[in-house]
Amino acid sequence: DGGVIQDWTVFILSFFKTSVSITAASYTDSSDDETSPRDKTQVNTKGSSDFCVKNIKQAEFGRREIEIAEQDMSALISLRKRAQSEKPLAGAKIVGCTHITAQTAVLIETLVALGAQCRWTACNIYSTQNEVAAALSEIGVAVFAWKGESEDDFWWCIDRCVNTEGWQPNMILDDGGDLTHWMYKKYPNVFKKIRGIVEESVTGVHRLYQLSKAGKLCVPAMNVNDSVTKQKFDNLYCCRESILDGLKRTTDVMFGGKQVVVCGYGEVGKGCCAALKALGAIVYVTEIDPICALQACMDGFRVVKLNEVIRQVDVIITCTGNKNVVTRDQLDRMKNGSIVCNMGHSNTEIDVASLRTPELTWERVRSQVDHVIWPDGKRVILLAEGRLLNLSCSTVPTFVLSITATTQALALIELYNAPEGRYKQDVYLLPKKMDEYVASLHLATFDAHLTELSDEQAKYLGLNKNGPFKPNYYRYSSSQCEFVVA
Repeated sequence: DGGVIQDWTVFILSFFKTSVSITAASYTDSSDDETSPRDKTQVNTKGSSDFCVKNIKQAEFGRREIEIAEQDMSALISLRKRAQSEKPLAGAKIVGCTHITAQTAVLIETLVALGAQCRWTACNIYSTQNEVAAALSEIGVAVFAWKGESEDDFWWCIDRCVNTEGWQPNMILDDGGDLTHWMYKKYPNVFKKIRGIVEESVTGVHRLYQLSKAGKLCVPAMNVNDSVTKQKFDNLYCCRESILDGLKRTTDVMFGGKQVVVCGYGEVGKGCCAALKALGAIVYVTEIDPICALQACMDGFRVVKLNEVIRQVDVIITCTGNKNVVTRDQLDRMKNGSIVCNMGHSNTEIDVASLRTPELTWERVRSQVDHVIWPDGKRVILLAEGRLLNLSCSTVPTFVLSITATTQALALIELYNAPEGRYKQDVYLLPKKMDEYVASLHLATFDAHLTELSDEQAKYLGLNKNGPFKPNYYRYSSSQCEFVVA
């Protein structure tokens, strides 16, 4: 009867309101302290204040996060145990600028166990896990980073890492090239004393090659981004899983039947396309490289120009490392409710600056989710303000990061211990033998057993029985494409 229906209606509305408030709360920061870390005086339990993090009291929570990450990074832990007695990084003073996550913390603590001193800052203003930064600061690693830094904070943190009394860095681990660029421009005398740079992103590697081409790179650098164990695993398999995680957490979008454009069909683009296709999305690809474009066609994707489909697509994902891949004109023509996000390292792929104008309204609806509203009421959903989606809005698979972290550690060890003259003032790829060693360390997780060549087989192929097993030009499963910044 009417009374029963009314009672059920009241119950349902009450439940709905409660559910909405719970959902909203889950996307807010648990910390009520809005004071900038730069304005705080914090000291760890050892009496040191040489750090700047959101809240040093979160260290115990961060330690638990790091311990969880260690469980799926057994190969890196194995490297730590094998080499810590030799201390191959004794005397190394490493300044790092990467994402500061539990997985990165395992790498940093491995470098410390191998003899290095470390100072660290974040390469992305949104990806820092505050509790992990606190845990590292507690054990004596000078960390300058917190989630949600301003642009000014970002450069201040880099400067504090580099410019400190009584500490001269001699190695750089960079992700994006900002730390290298800052030191090169502002502290040239310090930069000249660096023994080696390890860089792991398309953007950062491109900047290194520019310096080298101009004859301005005065230290050897290792291009880890194009090593097989970074390119084929972190870029491909990591993004294949984390693209869905990032989109689901921020927008709750259903992929079946959605029309998606993936800009760029390098390793990151391949991973994104594979994941989206598996869930039933209609996937288009944009490309500048005919080889990558042909691969996309052979994998079942339609290669288009963005302008051809801009009015009909539901999601745009950039994966190029380039600039202005999605322009203001194209954003103006997108349909209501479209999602725009970036999976490349650089935050220049989407022209976000052009959206910060008086005629457009920005509405923050969740952490890292903005509705940009046009005068006619059209809304475009922008994620992470155009910065890296997966590390800004979700998490990435720990096991894959173990592969990348092990590669970085070996690159640092190689450059730091290389005899004089082995590496000139140029950019180098990680030696193939090291790539294979990184892979071999991770096979135990799968209980995988390698076949060994007989002497006769090794002679027939012209190989050493212990590797390397492929020449440097071998491309493994797919091409290695570079995107040149205009």
